[in-house]
Amino acid sequence: MNEHATGTLEQALAHAERLLARDPVLAGEQAAEILKIVAGHPVALRVSALARAEQGDLPGAIAILVPLAQAQPSWALVHLDVGIALGRTGQGQAAIAALRKAVALKPELPQAWRELGDQLMAAGEHDAADAAYAQHIRHSTRDPGLLAAATALVENRIPEAEALLREHLRQAPTDVAAMRMFAELAARQGRTEDAVSLLAQCLELAPGFHAARQNYALVLHRSNQSERALAEIERLLAVEPDHPGYRNLKAAVLCRIGDYAPAIDIYAELLEQHPGNPKVWMSYGHALKTTGRGDRAIAAYRHSLELEPSFGEVWWSLANLKTFRFSADDVAAMRAQLVRTDLGDDDRLHLEFAIGKALEDVGEYAPSFQHYAQGNAIRRAQLHYSADETSARVRHIRERYTREYFGARAGAGCHAPDPIFIVGLPRAGSTLIEQILSSHSQVEGTMELPEITSITRTLRAQGDATSVMPYHEALAALEGDALSELGERYLAHTSIQRKTPSPFFIDKMPNNFMHLGLIHLILPNAKIIDARRHPLACCFSGFKQHFARGQSFSYSQQDLGRYYRDYVALMSHFDEVLPGRIHRVIYEHMVEDTEGEVRRLLDYCGLPFEPSCLRFFENARPVRTASSEQVRRPIYREGVDHWRHYEAWLGPLVEALGPVLGRYPDAPE
Repeated sequence: MNEHATGTLEQALAHAERLLARDPVLAGEQAAEILKIVAGHPVALRVSALARAEQGDLPGAIAILVPLAQAQPSWALVHLDVGIALGRTGQGQAAIAALRKAVALKPELPQAWRELGDQLMAAGEHDAADAAYAQHIRHSTRDPGLLAAATALVENRIPEAEALLREHLRQAPTDVAAMRMFAELAARQGRTEDAVSLLAQCLELAPGFHAARQNYALVLHRSNQSERALAEIERLLAVEPDHPGYRNLKAAVLCRIGDYAPAIDIYAELLEQHPGNPKVWMSYGHALKTTGRGDRAIAAYRHSLELEPSFGEVWWSLANLKTFRFSADDVAAMRAQLVRTDLGDDDRLHLEFAIGKALEDVGEYAPSFQHYAQGNAIRRAQLHYSADETSARVRHIRERYTREYFGARAGAGCHAPDPIFIVGLPRAGSTLIEQILSSHSQVEGTMELPEITSITRTLRAQGDATSVMPYHEALAALEGDALSELGERYLAHTSIQRKTPSPFFIDKMPNNFMHLGLIHLILPNAKIIDARRHPLACCFSGFKQHFARGQSFSYSQQDLGRYYRDYVALMSHFDEVLPGRIHRVIYEHMVEDTEGEVRRLLDYCGLPFEPSCLRFFENARPVRTASSEQVRRPIYREGVDHWRHYEAWLGPLVEALGPVLGRYPDAPE
């Protein structure tokens, strides 16, 4: 043994471990000397591997650590080392698996939880990352009160966690770890503004608290404050420019605001460095699909499935291209995954929808319907939707928003004419209308903008929490200036989506039909277009569509039929109290007389006719809905009556629709 290795074997090993931090070359030499005497000694092997890692030889470190972890399956620290090394070499999924082994063996390893959180964040698994970060706080604190609060948060005992954190912050109001935890708790409860405020305070006190800044950026992104989120991400990237979690989040925010070119570049760079991440391959595919690069999107989705064949969301993403056709081998592969007993509900329901689409495309309608029905049943069981609550809300709006109500507020609001709202039910042709209008030289298409929903949340928070409909009561209490300010807020918050100098832009969030009273009051000169389609065609198209979020009414035939009835009743009410305010486009009329309907649409918007609106399928703009591939083709007649293939199984929908079905396209008396 060399001059540095003195005394017993244990002393020599302890000395080598101490050398790692200040002189990894010497630590490696010491470990090599020990291994000459005690071949295969686990601690010496670990020191040798870590010495290589410290010197930048990660492949050499992994070559030692992986067999060591296999030989020592209960040694948590080695699994942690494996996870760190694999993560540094871009093997994200393998790193996550190793780190999960480490924390399962020894939950009190705070570094393992933090590394796991970082890897999950890089993989786009934000909720799982949040949970790992909460465990990191739990296991790194020495404060008994904070430890109890962290434990309650990890175990989802929210009221207890909240009480403990409030008491802790009363006694230690500048404890930034407690602030970050309280922000996590607020975010889980949907109190986004509270989470944003807490994290902002936290960062004022501790600007270098990068984990809190990452949380802050994520909460800002989720609350539709994209510009602020990007500013925080840039601050993080200034410190760690290669951090995969920060870069992945930046790409997601860029996609949210329609900046797809730099987002695609980020995803491509991430995948070059971390090729084993199926979630990032999927995100890359989504961005490519939205920008019309269908073949490259399919290739990205295929790559994701090579890494994770059970990834149901990717199978559904292929089906959701609408123009894509599965091969017999694809269907066999999906069925093989579906029979697995260890398949999670999310993967299972996505596979059910995807197989339903595959069988529909080859005319096997009976088994296709069964798969759609099963996918819907799984999703419906996950949700807490109440058709009675929707009907009550519609009755409340019809009773409150009268001619007199609007007359008393005439002249209020922001008078800018910029927005064109397209509302209605999903799958009713709104993307087609958007594509036609955005092909006009004076109109820019954006996406389904969440800003009106954000305004309703603000109003709800201002209203009396004990009232039945606090948002509507808060709106009724506003004076003219306050209504104008809300209109200005809408324009300011959506400006990031506008990439051209066009004077008009489209917001095609379909669910905004529930908020037409608000829209009219805050933006009285905005245009409102109602996209309407045959009840059975529209509702069944919604039934066979799995939506990424929202549209909770669409997973049951009965819920769909009742929702369509409520929608028709509400639109009829606004036709009566605001005559001529809303322009209706009947999908079947658009198919039969495209030019006539386009001219009427442009007349309503005050726009001169342009032939480009009839050649909308040549418009290369990004399209961020399920119809993105369909609207890149000329209008086709086949979609109008396609629902008839499934008519035998639509009895519950027919019954739920009631008189609305027979009166279409008119509303019942």
